Amino acid sequence: METKTLTGNIIYIAKTRTTGGRDNGVSRSCDGYLDVKLATPGSTRIGTSPEQLFAAGLSASFESAIRHAARQKEIELPADVTIDTEVDLHLDDSGYFLSACLNISISGVERRVAQDLVDDAKVLCPYSKATEGNIAVMYNVV
Repeated sequence: METKTLTGNIIYIAKTRTTGGRDNGVSRSCDGYLDVKLATPGSTRIGTSPEQLFAAGLSASFESAIRHAARQKEIELPADVTIDTEVDLHLDDSGYFLSACLNISISGVERRVAQDLVDDAKVLCPYSKATEGNIAVMYNVV
């Protein structure tokens, strides 16, 4: 097994504790800001799925990366950059796996400029870096 040497300064550590898993679990952050009940997708139980949590994290991080790319290019963005994210849980003969689709709307910005910002954000976003080569992700400018 190949290991990657980590470099750079750690700027944030997210700590959570999960008990019960996706079927009847709870996830809480050490600072108390996150406290969610977990449920299996399609369940009637009140709770969120890990896929919903991943979709929220992916879209929030990607939106920040778009804003960072815009600042680098000195492009002013509207406040209402919107990302509708879908994370799909698949099952085939090899087991479970994920895919994702981000539909990105940047109102008031030319489509070509918006696409350039999205392309730049793919390189900047830590979630995009983590998913690259691991799960299929589509980035659509809408």
